[in-house]
Amino acid sequence: MNRAAVSIPEKLFFKIGEVCDITGIQAHVLRYWESEFPMLAPQKNRAGQRTYRKRDVEMVLRIKELLYEDQYTIAGAKKRLTSEIRGASKLKVVTPEMGAQSLSSPQPAPTPEVEEPQHDFEEIHVEPAPPPPAPNAYAPRLQPPQTDEGRAALRRLGEQLRDILLILEAGDPRPDTHRR
Repeated sequence: MNRAAVSIPEKLFFKIGEVCDITGIQAHVLRYWESEFPMLAPQKNRAGQRTYRKRDVEMVLRIKELLYEDQYTIAGAKKRLTSEIRGASKLKVVTPEMGAQSLSSPQPAPTPEVEEPQHDFEEIHVEPAPPPPAPNAYAPRLQPPQTDEGRAALRRLGEQLRDILLILEAGDPRPDTHRR
């Protein structure tokens, strides 16, 4: 199966079942390839499901081509993909006519190279956020109330908790028959 023969729908994200249908690869094989090829790393949504992007689907098709058609081993395909990704900094433009020529003749048609555009973006280094402080076992994580009524309710609750604590420290007045 040639990569040009596969039509990838215009969507932002694909579920693993959709990728299976598009590429003809079973889900367990895709999951295995994710563990073997670091360049194939679909994101996971909040539900933990894999969400593939168009570039991920293209990568699956390229891996399939290397393994099944070109008969590469997994290690060989990994090396080939790594070298292709490193060499991808120079973009190659292929017109439809050039694509038709390559299908009709075994020789690859010459492709003009286009330089990658230069950007004047400043590189930004972002420091990772510090870990949150260890929570106090007795401190609630709720925000304190902003009203006088809320503060008064919290004071009453605090007094009730102190009373309960005093009762517990003094000993349980209930007989042992009620304890579990």
